[in-house]
Amino acid sequence: MDLTVELINATVQIEQVRADGERTTGTGFLIRAPKPDGTPRVVLVTAAHVLTEMTDPQASIGWRFADAGGGWRFAPAPLKIRDGSLPLWTRHPIRDVAAMEIKAPPEFAKAAIPLAWLAAETTFEDTQVGPGEEMMGLGFPRGLSSNMAGFPILRYGRVASYPVSPSAAFPTFLVDFTVFPGNSGGPVFMVDAARRAEGDATRGPFVAGLVTSMVTHDQNRESLEIGVVTHASYIRETVAMLDQPVPVAAPPPTVTAGAPSRSPPSPQPVRR
Repeated sequence: MDLTVELINATVQIEQVRADGERTTGTGFLIRAPKPDGTPRVVLVTAAHVLTEMTDPQASIGWRFADAGGGWRFAPAPLKIRDGSLPLWTRHPIRDVAAMEIKAPPEFAKAAIPLAWLAAETTFEDTQVGPGEEMMGLGFPRGLSSNMAGFPILRYGRVASYPVSPSAAFPTFLVDFTVFPGNSGGPVFMVDAARRAEGDATRGPFVAGLVTSMVTHDQNRESLEIGVVTHASYIRETVAMLDQPVPVAAPPPTVTAGAPSRSPPSPQPVRR
């Protein structure tokens, strides 16, 4: 499989333009996560703060469709994210991760990646992921796409922190690429793990996590051009909560990189 192309097709822009003209943009990606009875289900995954920043009941999701002549067209559609004041997404109780079941067009239901492609608790250890490993990320920095068809922008960087596992002890890790408002919620993935575990079909490329913030200087909020990635095991936990919802009394303490594309972000710095 070409995980890069598969994830490009599964990654979408989430946006809300309020009546006063304020624009909030984030990134999400689609996962195929069947219900316990086997019923097919498409789940939209993003950073929880992306949806929290969108205060109106309806946002939009950036679908893309291929034309007969080989071109593509961008066709954003309404996405209901609240029923009145009640959020329609499920958020992880302590991590900046959200998931919600959506109805996707057939093309995107097919493009959604399997849940099994997400890293599990032991994946980093099994594939010996460590500092200096190259990872890629997809997103819509400041609401920009790679072309008029609305495809996400691909970036890459190297793991910039140590240790990175187990995820229970190190739920986030750093990657050396620049994060802007609009990147939050985008998938971060590794494509060369198959070489490290040659001959073991269970250890191929995988989604390592999603972007949830950036690192800034503590005093002047200067960006250090380093992204904070929340481990994919927490995406798995959040998707599982769709079938066993758990009430969340308060949001996690970290506010992040940015959903609002209208102004510079104000994330909390990473303290190590």
